[in-house]
Formats: sequence, structure tokens, C-alpha cells
Amino acid sequence: MQAAATPREPKAVARIYYEEVVSAGDIDRVAEFVSEQYVEVHRGRRHPLGVAGAVEHIIGVRRTYPDMVLRVERQIAEGEWVASVVHMRGTHRGEWMGIEPTGRIVEATAVNVDRVVDGRIVEHGGAADLLGPLMEIGAVRPVDRS
Repeated sequence: MQAAATPREPKAVARIYYEEVVSAGDIDRVAEFVSEQYVEVHRGRRHPLGVAGAVEHIIGVRRTYPDMVLRVERQIAEGEWVASVVHMRGTHRGEWMGIEPTGRIVEATAVNVDRVVDGRIVEHGGAADLLGPLMEIGAVRPVDRS
């Protein structure tokens, strides 16, 4: 019996990683999709994380949102690069950015930009809408200027 082939096309790698691995908290599969050379880029700085760092990140996010579900809404790819619009939904059950759990459902949209080499994500960056979720949990309120 032949083992199932792992998708190597960059869009499929990113989609399956977000929707099946991260969304399910399936940390045993992270190394199938993330390279040991994996780095995250924030504010122009590169942070080497490797597989262990990616696993740690997933565990931390799922500690805050244990029922989190990610859905890739759209993707564009060019060569090794994939841009994915990702929707997240989860219940705020753990501390987040110093904010105690509220039990409220949080939804957010992010744009993830990943570089996929030899079927694994080697670089990740992007931007997320944090204002919406912070408003949903009551950490930020609109100012009444009336």
C-alpha cells in the first residue's frame, strides 16, 4: 500500500496547514508543513522559530481560543509566495494580551503571507484585524463624542 502524497503546491500547503493543522491543534502534523528553517517576520524583523516555535505558537493560541476554527477565504500565489485571507472564530477562554477570559466569541480576519519551499513553509508574516476582536471582548470601546 502506497502512502498518501503530501501536497506540495504552495497554496495547498498553506490552506491545509491553516484549516487542518492549526485549526484542529494537530501539533503532530506541524513538521509536515513547516520547515526547521521557519521564521516569522514582524515589523521587518526575522524571528527564527523552526518547527518547535510553530508548535509552541499553536499551543498558545489554542490555550486562549480552544475551539478556534480557521477558514481560508481566498488565496493568491506567485512562485514560492502565498497570500491567504484567513477568517478565525473562537471563544475567548484564556488570557489574551493581558486580558482575562471573557467567554465571548471572537472573530477576526487576517492576511497571511507565507513562503513555501520544497512543500514546507519557511517564512510567515502578515497582518490581522485586532481592533474587532478587542471590541468584541470589551477591551476597547468606542468613544461617545455626543
